[in-house]
This record gives sequence, C-alpha cells and structure tokens, in this order.
Amino acid sequence: MVRKIKAKLVLRLRADGFTGRQIAAQGMSRTSVAAVIDAADREGMGWDDVADLEEAEVYARLFPGRGEHDSVHAQPDWDGVHRELARVGVTLKLLHGEYVDTCRAAGSTAMGYDRFCKSYQHHVLVSGAASRVGHKAAQTVEVDWSGKTMALTDPVTGAQTRVYLFVGTLPFSRYSFVEPTLDMRQDTWLRAHVALFDWFGGSVPRIVPDNLKTGVISHPAEGEVVLNDAYRELAAHYSAAVLPGRVRKPKDKASVENTVGNIATWVIAALRDRSFASLPELRAAVYERVAAYNAEPFQKRAGSRLSVFDAEEKPLLRPVPAVAFEICRWFYGRRVQKNGHVVFERNFYSVPYAHIGRAVDLRVTDATIEIFAGQERLTSHLFAPAGVVNEYRTHDSDLPDGPRYRQWDADRVREWVARVGENATTVVNRIFESVPVDEQGLDAALAVLRLTRRYSAARVEAAAGIALASRVRSPRYAHLWPILETRQDDPGNRDAWSTPGAEPEPTGYVHGADYYSGATR
Repeated sequence: MVRKIKAKLVLRLRADGFTGRQIAAQGMSRTSVAAVIDAADREGMGWDDVADLEEAEVYARLFPGRGEHDSVHAQPDWDGVHRELARVGVTLKLLHGEYVDTCRAAGSTAMGYDRFCKSYQHHVLVSGAASRVGHKAAQTVEVDWSGKTMALTDPVTGAQTRVYLFVGTLPFSRYSFVEPTLDMRQDTWLRAHVALFDWFGGSVPRIVPDNLKTGVISHPAEGEVVLNDAYRELAAHYSAAVLPGRVRKPKDKASVENTVGNIATWVIAALRDRSFASLPELRAAVYERVAAYNAEPFQKRAGSRLSVFDAEEKPLLRPVPAVAFEICRWFYGRRVQKNGHVVFERNFYSVPYAHIGRAVDLRVTDATIEIFAGQERLTSHLFAPAGVVNEYRTHDSDLPDGPRYRQWDADRVREWVARVGENATTVVNRIFESVPVDEQGLDAALAVLRLTRRYSAARVEAAAGIALASRVRSPRYAHLWPILETRQDDPGNRDAWSTPGAEPEPTGYVHGADYYSGATR
C-alpha cells in the first residue's frame, strides 16, 4: 500500500505561517509538501475547509483515487525476508531473485526490485524493526564519547588524572577512531573531529553525534535542530551536515554504540596494566590498539574493517580541505563600554563607536578575536598573548575621528611642538637626542608641551629660549616651569635680570631670614 502524505498536517502548518522548507523539516520530503500545496491551491482548499475532516478524507479530496487500488503483485513473507537478511552474505538483491523464481513457479505476478526494496523499508517502519540494509560507503560518520575512561598517572606523586575517549566510526566498513582527551569541552570536541578526519584521510557528508551540549543546543521532537555555532562552522568547513540522533534513540547511531563497547575491551582492558605519564604517550598506545582493532578479521564475513575501508570506502571519501579548520569559541552578549571597547579576559578590544552600549558576540580563535552584531562582522583583532592583561587593542577606524586618537610617538610630538615655536622645537629635539630610544623621551617631551595648556604658546616659546640660553644642555619641564611661574619670560622682568650689578629678586617659595626670626609674624 502506498504511504500517504500527511496532507492535513501540511495545510495546518501552512496556515500557521510555516514555509515549505520548514514544513518538510517535520519529517516529510519537500516534493511531497510541494505536491500537497499545489493540490490545495488547485482545489481552492484551505485549513478552514479541512479542520474538521479526518486525515484520510483530506488526502482523498486532494488526491482522488491515489493509493486506493490493491497491489496486483504477490506479497512475500516480509518477516521471513527480515530474518534472512540477518544471515551472512544475504542481500535484498538475492532475496528478490528467489522471490521472482517463486512467483514464476506459482504463476503469480512479481514486483520489481525497486518496489521490493521500498516495500521492505515500509515493513521495517510499520513493524518498528531495525533495518538490515547496509549503510552506503563514505556517507556517514557516527561520533560519541565513551562512557568508560582511562587515567594518566603522575610518576612522582602517583596522582591520577581522568582521560576521556572520543570515538568515531564509519558505519559501512565499521572502521573506527579513538582520541584520548583531558576534558569534554567544546574546543576539545572540535579538535577531536579534526583528528578524526585526519585519521580517515578524508571527510563524509553526514556527521551523526549524540545530543550533547557541546554540539547540539536543542533537538525538539518537532521543529528544527539548533546546533552550536562552532560545531556548525566545523561541519561547514568539511562540507558536511550534522544530523543528531533522536533523543534516547541509540539505534540511530548503532555503529558507534557498538564500537564504544568494543573499545572497552580492545583499548581500555588491553592497556589496563600499563601506566602513562603524559597524554601523547597514551595517545600513541591508544592509536596502536585501534589499528589492531581495525585490522581484526570479521567473525561473520570475509575481510576486516581496515580491508573494507581501504578497498571500498577510502577512495570515496571527500578530500580534507587544504586549509586546516580553525578552532573557535563563541561568547555572547558582551557589552561595549563607553570607551568603545569590549572586555575579554581582562584585555580591551575596540568596536566601531556606533555600537557603544550594545551587546555583541565574540568569536575567539587561537590567534584572533572577531566581534559580531548578529550576523554582521564588525571588526577583528589579534588575540592578546597569554599572560597579558589590561592591554588595549584599538583600530583608529573604530573611534570617532580616528586620527585624533592615534598613539603618541615622536613624530606626533614634533607635529605639536612645531606649532609652538622654534625654541620649543629645539628643547623637544634635545630631549629625544638625550635618550637611547624615542619612547624613553616621550613623557619628558609631553610634559614640556602640556605647559601650553596652562600658559600661552608664546610664553612657553619665550621660556624655552631663556632655558636654551642657560648652561643647561637639554632643558626639561623642571627648567621651564619656574621661568613661567616667576614670569621671567616677561620682557620687563627679563631686563631686570639682565642689568649689570642688579640683584635678582628671590624666586620660588623660599622665605627670608625675617620670616624665620618671627619679625613678620
């Protein structure tokens, strides 16, 4: 019997505003969904017209006469077919040939091979049995964490560190991979996938994991699966799709579940009497045991996992991308501060000033940090080295009138002092000449220039001329400030100072003898 499309469900979801793609995600093919929508439009039928009807009635109105005929083909014993498929070497092709011979001997009509296969799959769906039809080569890899763990032992203290095992299996050949790790965090999960594809020497279009939070955010019974951003990026890098197994349905990834059980014997048990002090040492031993596991001959068919993989599956794998996948971490909802920077691990990274006060997302790799607002990439910075704190990474373009905020250097100081005058320029140049590197003279030069905030540029220029006329080779702030404070740059005061035999007036804040004798109190 023809498997009918859930036409009423399609019309209800369409009335709720679902697109054809979203409706198909509920477990139907896009072709079937499109057929229902086209039939409904042709018949002028909407949800209100079929809300009170049964599913079969809706289907009959949209597709009159379809699926009502009885099959003219002789029906085999599907339970017997299912039992026979479990035997070594038995395939649907073989069973179909035997079925055709039986029909010819009985004078009945036999169905073709394509219908035979589809009818068997329908029987599996109805009966709830696990299909015995083999997986296609180089199409799927199943991944999971092993429930059993191993340990590293400190040779000095004897303390043990738990080691987790990441397991991946190609269902067609059962060729497997195991990676020991110190944790089960997201970046470790991603690195294990990279090692997995390197071990295989290629990639496949489908990755079937469990519903762990490092890969899958949510997997509702109805609706779309929501993947972790980093995991989705890894799949896109290898041109693969992540298809998590259904919640609490281990049969969806039966191959890796079986491999996890075998790993307990082939790896954990086999290495139980050996002690490992480092992860690379343990990894080498695990790889050796996995290679032996893959080379072990099958019990019920010819060859081994390795021979089937090399002969039939490896040539069909997709090439690994030339550019290695860059492991990243995502951090969401970081607020841009009023200074136009976002904080990450006690360092500051600039964001375009228009986004001050907004929440942004950070994509962090080993070398860079990228800042996003939704799907828009705002800017990127080199990641501050480990151990560095309170460092600002700022792009001029991220700040308003960026060039005003450029970093202070000798050239910028000289641009400022040129607007003051020649004497001030000479003072600043001598400051830079007196130090081994320009950076050591920045503070002293800026201290001289900041005098123009309190005194006019003309007075600072005059004070610089007086200081240069003295015996001081490289005048500094300490020389110019007293001249300005006592107004020695004033022409009248300057004449008094230069008159032969004139007694200069006391400068500074030193009190005379009368003050200390109490005469002025």
